[in-house]
Amino acid sequence: MPDNTTRERRDIGRYVNDTLRDRYFATCDALYAMGAPVRWETDVETSFGTTHAYRYGPTDPAAESRTPVVLIHGSGGCSAQWYPNTPALSAERPVYALDTPGDPGRSIQREPMWQPERAAQWLDEALDALGLDRVHLVGNSYGGWLVINQAHLRPGRLASVTALDPGGLEKVGPRFFVWIFASFFATFAPKALRPRLASWLEQPVLIVPELRAWIRAGVRAFRMRRPAPLPLSEDELRSIRTPFYLVMGRRSLLVHPRRQLERVPRLIPGARAEIVDATGHGPQIDHPDLVNDRMLSFMEDVDSLGLAANHGAIDA
Repeated sequence: MPDNTTRERRDIGRYVNDTLRDRYFATCDALYAMGAPVRWETDVETSFGTTHAYRYGPTDPAAESRTPVVLIHGSGGCSAQWYPNTPALSAERPVYALDTPGDPGRSIQREPMWQPERAAQWLDEALDALGLDRVHLVGNSYGGWLVINQAHLRPGRLASVTALDPGGLEKVGPRFFVWIFASFFATFAPKALRPRLASWLEQPVLIVPELRAWIRAGVRAFRMRRPAPLPLSEDELRSIRTPFYLVMGRRSLLVHPRRQLERVPRLIPGARAEIVDATGHGPQIDHPDLVNDRMLSFMEDVDSLGLAANHGAIDA
């Protein structure tokens, strides 16, 4: 757990106290129990602190040699957010989920890593420490920025990148922060009102009790200390040569989906881009079967070298 030096630094994420941390971990464990069984978990050291990693599947031993999937969660959360996705993904491939240092997970941050070069160094070091030379990298929200940034700055280990309603494509605007605050305060609404608010806000947190408890416990327990990431420039996006798959919710408030549906395939050679209906910022939570199937199909195309026949923009 964080030492006294880490607690005193104002540029390092930290838990408020051990009691709130342990209550938060209990809510994380309730979500992990809803996903695939964790085969094992471990801590690896990087220049920025200790990174906690979870390993899942595959259920078919013959798939053990397939290129693994690495999951990077969004801001203010941890790897527990992937509970709707780990069963399907780990049935087909080895899966690793990393708790990002600086967020409320089981990693321990010791140095700031919000800068693009430092973030890319952290992820490269973590993958190296896990013995992963080639991975399909998947990220949501802030994790989406991390994986896009990795494809720009340190693509050497990447078989592909999947960005789920990611940061990194546009400057984070006021409408997104309004949605975040509204969603949090809606968790305190009477139970009878939550389904209506969940539909209005496109926020599954409100109707999944374990998610609701997880979000509330994380906000109470942890203090993040980093600025919102800046978007990559068009020239930086043009530099990406890693096979790239972008999935956005039609009602996303982090990006303008129709704009990015045209823009990303134009800037990143061969990129796929897709809009998913009836969802906002969490397509992989609202529609896990759809998104899991399409992610696995994309990875299969990459691995079989059939990506070139399937390029283009899709509006689903």
